[in-house]
Amino acid sequence: MRDYPESVAFLGQWGRFQQVVFFLLCATIVPNGFGAFNLVFLTDVPRHHCALPDVNLTEDWRDSIIPVQVVNGNQQLSRCSRFRLDVVRNLSAQGLVPGRDVNLTDLEQEGCVDGWSYSRDVYQSTIVSEFDLVCSEQWKLTFTSTVFFVGVLLGSFFSGQLSDRFGRKPVLFATMAVQMLFTFIQVFSTSWVMFTVLLFINGLGQISNFVAALVLGTEILTGHVRVLYSSMGACLSFTLGYMMLPIFAFLLRDWTSLLLALSLPCLAFLPLWWFIPESPRWLLSQGRVEEAERIVRTAAKWNKVQAPLVIFEGHTKPDSKENYSAFDLVRTRSIRITTLLLCLVTFSTCTGYYGLSFNTSQLHADPYMSCFISAAVEVPAYISGWLVLRYFPRRPSICCSFLLEAVSLFLIQLVPQTLTNLSIALEMLAKYFITVTFSMMFAYIAELYPTLLRNTAVGICSTAGRLGNCIAPYLVTLNTYLLHLPYIVIGSLGIVAAFAALFIPETFGRPLPETMQQMHQRERMKCPCVTGKQTPIPVELLDSPL
Repeated sequence: MRDYPESVAFLGQWGRFQQVVFFLLCATIVPNGFGAFNLVFLTDVPRHHCALPDVNLTEDWRDSIIPVQVVNGNQQLSRCSRFRLDVVRNLSAQGLVPGRDVNLTDLEQEGCVDGWSYSRDVYQSTIVSEFDLVCSEQWKLTFTSTVFFVGVLLGSFFSGQLSDRFGRKPVLFATMAVQMLFTFIQVFSTSWVMFTVLLFINGLGQISNFVAALVLGTEILTGHVRVLYSSMGACLSFTLGYMMLPIFAFLLRDWTSLLLALSLPCLAFLPLWWFIPESPRWLLSQGRVEEAERIVRTAAKWNKVQAPLVIFEGHTKPDSKENYSAFDLVRTRSIRITTLLLCLVTFSTCTGYYGLSFNTSQLHADPYMSCFISAAVEVPAYISGWLVLRYFPRRPSICCSFLLEAVSLFLIQLVPQTLTNLSIALEMLAKYFITVTFSMMFAYIAELYPTLLRNTAVGICSTAGRLGNCIAPYLVTLNTYLLHLPYIVIGSLGIVAAFAALFIPETFGRPLPETMQQMHQRERMKCPCVTGKQTPIPVELLDSPL
């Protein structure tokens, strides 16, 4: 029985069929880019202060009723308090002038009992101004982001298993529909609770369709085109959506209009059901040889090549005992260690990536420019990731990327506060290196596991990464305790992940495994620094759950 790449070699690598699959799958990934980071604008806090009711006050008292505070050496109006309105009203009625006749520091203050007044210089509205998520309610902002990423985590976990059971294509389109539908329904939220519940459901489909599209393309495409898609193609599509987000937000400036603009265009993706095929590899793993051959013969017509009479010779329906589940990722010792190491590395990657992405809102006074800069730096990073995947081994490449990211973050602590541009450059350099790692990780995971477990494995590792997403919003707030603490934590995680990556099997220049047996025969976990002859491990020991 020939391997899948050998069976479909007559198609070539870059015919019309591969081009259609490549670009259509890339198109389905674009919404993930603006969906993953739209909370940057939806939850941004506009300038605000206590609202004043329509009462009779002199102009001087209207200008002075909000206390002035010193924050980081700058004077600004208090966001959460005002001088007691009844006292101010009496003083105003007596004709007293604030600052001349009355010492303002002696006046009693009160909370914003009449609500808040929000600046519209940057945004017309956000969910912060819509639901008054400020002052004592400000904790809800970080919690909102965490709820979203918990949804992403659960979606990553279950979608991988569903994809291995029911197919890549149904899960891809189902999760796209979930993302589109619930983003649209969020527009009609009447409370923060309703918005957050809908956001959680939206998160279930957010990265799940990215994973499904990534695995589907990885299994259909072959050779250098597969590497191109899994690294640069899929990731640049994500970045394209990410870069579109600040443009949409700048033009619309209203949270409901932004959600409509991000959801309604996704209707155009639904007809792609009739153009994107199911994975022939997955069909073969399910014993559906005729369906797999039908897809490949259609591809042959599109590429204008002649298909052989029998394409998948020797492929038969697998035994029922070969119905694998997520437990098979930890059943044997070798695969269990590989899976745990990959989860650790993916956790560190996602924590660093999303932590730095959320932190870049402080890069520039203009939040739209900040988001665009953070997105733009990913373009050269993903191109670099593709070149690394094509020409260099995975294991040392990922290790070096982590170490360079960590060094960049540690150096920020040594930069004087007056050299802000240098600090920004080092942070963007760290973002570049962690993005290079991010672009390689999912391709690396997909190359390690066999077809029957590939989407489950990517989903499980992605779930571990989403744990990093969940803590990223809180990680950014650590700078209130120590300015550089977020950089120290992310850099330390990078050092740990770099060491762990040394013990993951290498996949460079090797075909995708189709069975568990082929995965067992992969190079076992060993540090590349160790030299000398390696004694092969007997297959019967690799199959042992010990």
